[in-house]
Parts: sequence; structure tokens; C-alpha cells
Amino acid sequence: MEFVPHNYQKYCIDKIVSTPATGLFLDMGLGKTVITLSAVRELKFNRFAVSKVLVVAPKKVAESTWSKEIDKWEHLKILSVSLILGSQTKRINAVNTPADIYVINRENIPWLVDYHRNQWPYDMVVIDEFSSFKNHKAKRFKSLSMIRPRIKRIVGLTGTPAPNGLLDLWAQVYLLDGGQRLGKFITHFREIYFEPDQRSRDRIYSYAPKEGADDKIKNLIEDICISMKAEDYLELPDITYNTIRVSLDKKAEKAYKQLERDMLLQIDDQTIDAGSAAVLTNKLLQLCNGAIYDENRNIIPIHNCKLETFIELVEGLNGNPALVFYNFQHDKERIKKVLSKMNLRVRDLKTPQDETDWNNREIDILLAHPASAAYGLNLQQGGNHVIWFGLNWSLELYQQANKRLHRQGQTEKVIVHHLAVAEGVDGDVLNALAGKETTQEQLLLALKARIERAKKG
Repeated sequence: MEFVPHNYQKYCIDKIVSTPATGLFLDMGLGKTVITLSAVRELKFNRFAVSKVLVVAPKKVAESTWSKEIDKWEHLKILSVSLILGSQTKRINAVNTPADIYVINRENIPWLVDYHRNQWPYDMVVIDEFSSFKNHKAKRFKSLSMIRPRIKRIVGLTGTPAPNGLLDLWAQVYLLDGGQRLGKFITHFREIYFEPDQRSRDRIYSYAPKEGADDKIKNLIEDICISMKAEDYLELPDITYNTIRVSLDKKAEKAYKQLERDMLLQIDDQTIDAGSAAVLTNKLLQLCNGAIYDENRNIIPIHNCKLETFIELVEGLNGNPALVFYNFQHDKERIKKVLSKMNLRVRDLKTPQDETDWNNREIDILLAHPASAAYGLNLQQGGNHVIWFGLNWSLELYQQANKRLHRQGQTEKVIVHHLAVAEGVDGDVLNALAGKETTQEQLLLALKARIERAKKG
């Protein structure tokens, strides 16, 4: 296929070619992969500015997305790829295979840095889903930071650079410029632009930006970061959000309320922190879905109300395929069990072949966890219905997962269905998602409100 770039794509390609460090904060569907590969082709074969390029990506994206994109476009077929994946033996073989582009999953970056030591061979590094390097304490960040002086060119790609707030930007920008713009230490960055928000006597749980910090930070990084939204450049089909209320029967409602009350009252609302909040909300979300894990990871069924509503929805699609997101492993097993009684082609999203078969309309129900399907996968040709059986608090995962269907190449209106126990914690999550405020603060506030209600009986 011939690549005829849009004007914004030409601009981005030129920016990567002309700038040693570039943050490409492009919305999903704007073609970050083809933009970057086009720039790599120009830099390697026309300007002789790079020799070996390393692409760091989420595992599923590393397995297929970059190779498929090269195969798709005629002008990119000159590029050769080696996938640094699998066992250590396979990774070592891939590292030593002559190629233009080497693709590795982000979890293996520490291994790669250690393997090469002082003989780092990649003069250009591309980080796909750059926001996964937002944690300055993570091994992947520390390893890449250590080798950063040996990298001549670096590109960071993401649609959500600051999923949890502006603090997420520091580590990413540090990898781009070595601390020139936002400082060499996150503590200094925090002191200058933030102030304590949620805190106890001796512990700070969260920080809030100081007045004007947003604009100041954006001004500091705008020379190396490009930010674009899909709606400004693409005409995508509409997306509709459909919330389906799950009603609990009397027995299920009684069991749910009792278990919720018992768990809520175990936590003192004065001492609740992010750790305990995460554990508790996970339990409550499991309850909404119909089953929970006990201490030994045994599945304890509570109700089938959401499953029954799910089956009604699937039947109502009249044969249209659906991408179904589950939150917990026991959700998937219970979904597969009820679907086995129906004459449907059901598949777990695991391999590149699953992606291909879905796009060829050979799958009716594709089951996926949002964390494994959020990045890079192009599923827009396989259907236009998304079903969220179980919700989670991550706005980043939620948006990215929905964009597997609502992206360039989709020809139909995308409908996102939420199955929600409205009176349960599902409702809190939906409200947070609707308000684009899926932060730690929102989670804590929602739980504290539920605890107060539980105390009052």
C-alpha cells in the first residue's frame, strides 16, 4: 500500500528527522507507528544518520504491530526487523541478527542493557507507549537512564503522556533531555510545581499542581514534544456509550450489601491509604461482577446477575461480533462457561493470529484484559461493539482499550457497552470515568463516602 501522509504526519516526520529527542504525544489513531518508521527510513537510507534502531514496546505490540506496519506500506519494506523476544537464547540470537530495527518488550530492557554493557549498539531508540516509563523508580527507567548518554536519537510515543497527572511527565521528559527542562531530580520538579494534597500527619499521599504549573511545564517542553488530538485531524465514526444497569435479585442484593458492609467497616476511614483502597476496591469490583477470590485464590460465587445481563446483551447484538473486556481471571472463566452453551466462535486474545482472525471476521466474541489489549493492537476491522463486563479505575487503560475499535480504518459507529451494578462500586467507577478523574483522590473519596454510608447502616 502506498503511504500518502497527511500534513500533520509530514510535520511529525520532519520533527523526528530534525530533532535528536522528540516526544510524540499523538492521540490514538493518528498513525504514530507509520510516522516513526517513515522517519527511521529517511534517517537511515537517505541521511545515513542512524544505523541500528531499537524499538521498546508492550509485549503484544512488540510481537506483531511494528512488523505488520512495515509489511503494510510499500515505502517501508526496505526496513528489516529482528524481534528480541522469547527465551534468553532466542533474544541473544535476535540481538546478533543483522537488521535495521530491533524490537524488544519493555520488561527486557534491563536485560538488554546488561547484555551489551559498554558496547551499546543502538544509536536511535523509540519507546512505544512512552507513559509506561513514567515511574522513575522502575527498573526499566533506571536501565534506560543509565544508557541514555550513548543514545544519539530518542523518540517517545504515547497518546496519554500524563494519565495520573503532570507528575508523570518528569521521568518521560528526563529520558528525552536528561533533565534539561524539568530538572535532574523529581524531588526538585515536585517542589517547584506541586504542593501536598492528600496527606496524614507524617505521610503525603498525593500532590496537586500549583497555580499556573500546567502552562509553565507545557512551555518548557513544547520545543521537543508534539501534542495532537485525533478529533482535530481525522473524521472518525461516532462513538456511543451505553450503560446497562445490572439489577441484583433480592438474594444477590442481600449478599452483596452484607459483604460490602463487612469489608468497608474493616477499614478506618481516617487511615485509609492508596494501598488499602486498591485492595478494597478490587474486592468490591469482584462482588459487582458476581464472584470473589478467597485468601487461597478459590472462587466464591455470589450471584449471576451480571452474567445474565451479559448474555441478554450478546443475544441482542444479533450476530454482530463484540470485543469483551474482563477485569479478573474468574470473570473470564465464568463468561467462557456461559458462552459455551451458545453457538458462537469465542476466542481469548493471546497471539497475533487472534488479531488477524478477528479482523477477518472469524471470531464472534473476543475476550481481552484491558492491560494486555490497551496498546498498539488494530482491531477496528473486526467489529464495532465493545462490552465492558468488568470496569477498573484506570482512565488510561479504558481510553486505550476503547481505541482498539475506535480508530482510523473503522467504518461503523462504535458502541461501548458498560455492564454496571449502579448501586455498587461500578457506579463510582463510571462516574469517575465520565468525569475523566480516575485518580487516586477520586478512588479514596468514593471509598470514604461508602464507608460513611456503611457506618450509618
